[in-house]
Amino acid sequence: MKIGLTYTGGEEKHNNYAQWLKGNEAIEVVALSSALNNAEELNNCDTLVLSGGVDIHPEFFKGATTYSNQPEEWDLQRDLFEKQLYQSAITNNQPVLGICRGFQLINVLNGGTLNQDLADLNATHNKEGIQDKLHEVSINRNSLLFEITGTTNDKVNSAHHQSINQLGNGLAVNCIAEDGIIEGIEWADKTDKPFLLGVQWHPERMNKYQLSGSPLSKNIRDYFINEIKKTTIKQ
Repeated sequence: MKIGLTYTGGEEKHNNYAQWLKGNEAIEVVALSSALNNAEELNNCDTLVLSGGVDIHPEFFKGATTYSNQPEEWDLQRDLFEKQLYQSAITNNQPVLGICRGFQLINVLNGGTLNQDLADLNATHNKEGIQDKLHEVSINRNSLLFEITGTTNDKVNSAHHQSINQLGNGLAVNCIAEDGIIEGIEWADKTDKPFLLGVQWHPERMNKYQLSGSPLSKNIRDYFINEIKKTTIKQ
């Protein structure tokens, strides 16, 4: 099995994703990035994982170019590169998992928009220094995420200052925070579509907060790997 993973911008963070995805299985994780210019490598992979990182360029959703807590610079080349990857994965029926920025990117690429800064809600959602926040989420019983996790309420880690505003076309909300911030998305109609799940939290580093056994980390990883296996069997 080979997983294409977008490069988040740092080796430690990239390795967090890779180790979480691999678990104890013989899985190869391929770093995909605009710097490597290796989008074609996705053709040799079984799936795509869109990782976290810098804010998406506002031009992707007609956002403002000046806002609170904006980055010193965006990475437009990464945005364009990952747009190409996402479109290719969907076209080729490859399972897709989006995490944090990746979750937001799925929404934007399906025509949705973002709240560019959470203002006072950053106290709940944005990390302090290198420390993630922790908060509760509520999961819709009629969702794939509930099927995966088997729970309607649990705790997640949080490190974001932006959130979904207008939901993208064809998507459904499967999970929200107590303050109403959207925390998870999936296909509204899954008929004849590849696996798609986006989460705002970071399941790949929940072990740092004594949450490695959480169904919002472990179950997501295990279900995702099983979906990849089912896809490869069909080929």
